[in-house]
Amino acid sequence: MPSPIVIKIGGVALEQQSASPALWKRLVALHRSHAGGLVLVHGGGKAVDRLLAALGMETKRHNGLRITPPDQMDVITGVLAGTLNKKLVGCINAAGGKAVGLCLGDGNDLHAAKLRVEGADLGCVGEVTGGDAALLRMLLAGQYLPVVACVGLDSAGTPLNFFGDDAAAGVAKALGAHSLVLLTDVAGVLDADKRLIPQLTPSDIQRRSAQGVITGGMIPKLQAAAATAAHLRAPVTIMSGAVTTDLERWAAGESVGTRILPA
Repeated sequence: MPSPIVIKIGGVALEQQSASPALWKRLVALHRSHAGGLVLVHGGGKAVDRLLAALGMETKRHNGLRITPPDQMDVITGVLAGTLNKKLVGCINAAGGKAVGLCLGDGNDLHAAKLRVEGADLGCVGEVTGGDAALLRMLLAGQYLPVVACVGLDSAGTPLNFFGDDAAAGVAKALGAHSLVLLTDVAGVLDADKRLIPQLTPSDIQRRSAQGVITGGMIPKLQAAAATAAHLRAPVTIMSGAVTTDLERWAAGESVGTRILPA
């Protein structure tokens, strides 16, 4: 079976599903036109933050990364793998697609373990450690569009929260994806003068991070993208999810957003 495209969605397009009907139609069209189909991966940090705040639960971060205490996992699982996942399935089905909502652990498709970060304990945060993605492959073979929430299960069946870009990278690697696209609220990676950087290599990322040009949450995003590009031996693209024509242009082979190149 041909390799699928993996797209991670975040930002405004994820938050305001009903305001993005053109995006869902383009995703359905891309799923149908690409021989290997499409897998959509989503997070939902803003929705999680809102509910945690409403429940009086504090959100803490370490270097821009969410810390997930065990007592917050029920809330996070309910938002990501429940409410938000089903809203996205509904949007895609309404656009004419055949979406199936999943989390990373369904079917024991992707194996996970607690993420270890030097100098900090992030709590119940996971990383993909393996898996054959057999369930995703079966759904794609049946022309279904998998919508995967960033919640996984460790070997003991304990739920873990995943950073969206890491989850998308794990799915792309397990499937040997044709390409990975990270949809955000910005046109791509910007330089110190707020101009779009068309492409970056791993050494470019390291240099610009050291210079303070790339900061905050963009650093782990680019690191995940660079590692995935190296594994797939294909560029990973970061681009806007708000300008739906960009996705169509990308599918046509045009240069859109920022391409993260393999070393």
